Amino acid sequence: MQRQFLLFLLRWLFNSLGLWVAARILSGHGITYDPNSGPLLFLGAGFILSLLNALLKPLIIILSLPAILLTLGLFTLVVNGLTVYIAGKLVPGFEMTFWAAILAGIIISLINYVLTNLVDTSRNPKDYVR
Repeated sequence: MQRQFLLFLLRWLFNSLGLWVAARILSGHGITYDPNSGPLLFLGAGFILSLLNALLKPLIIILSLPAILLTLGLFTLVVNGLTVYIAGKLVPGFEMTFWAAILAGIIISLINYVLTNLVDTSRNPKDYVR
């Protein structure tokens, strides 16, 4: 249980960072946010995105499995974009178009991939405490 909570916290931080990077890159091209809101906006959006990825995304993938198989997996980009779009709609002060959400989903996935490979998540959390 402790390991799963640590992994969720890492995913939350990685998603928040990914949303921040995507918002900075795509600002003015489909994503608008209040720059004075600070990191709390992205931490809240990252938390909601992490919850959606854990709870809603598996259901969406199962329901869209025929489209994923027909497109040889490319439809997962649309599924990722849909979860980012829903997260953006649930956070006040953070707006994005659906196409920007798909691009943001790609950016977030790349950042999650790099950061997950940098952090060794296969170790026991007790090994981190000395």
